[in-house]
Amino acid sequence: MNKVFLIGNLTRDPETSTTTSGVQMCRFSIAVNRNFANADGVRETDFFNCTAWRSNAEKCGKYLHKGNKVAIVGNIQIRNYETNGEKRTSVDVIVDEVEFLTPRSTESGSAPFEPNNSSTNTDSAKVVELEPVEDTDLPF
Repeated sequence: MNKVFLIGNLTRDPETSTTTSGVQMCRFSIAVNRNFANADGVRETDFFNCTAWRSNAEKCGKYLHKGNKVAIVGNIQIRNYETNGEKRTSVDVIVDEVEFLTPRSTESGSAPFEPNNSSTNTDSAKVVELEPVEDTDLPF
């Protein structure tokens, strides 16, 4: 099974384009911090190139900006190509699902995540308080 789930921040604004057959695509890259530190105590970051297609591409191109936090679900695609006689390999994440994680209130001048661009829309993320679960309530 080829499935990947990543949460990270966009390293640059997304680039959108349309194929000759009229299919919309959007390319962007995200930086994902590793869960552990190296021998020097520094947490390293991995960078992933992502490609979204059709409606996902439209939404990503319209609402995402450099620095936004996103969660993506997709699959890994490896491409081999040659440039100036040198063989190269590219690893891309093909986006199946995308979730915008940056709250609207922290966005600086960018469009809200939802298509409703009403300037009177001041909804923000809602905090939901969960009740503690006793060990006896668990089914296992």
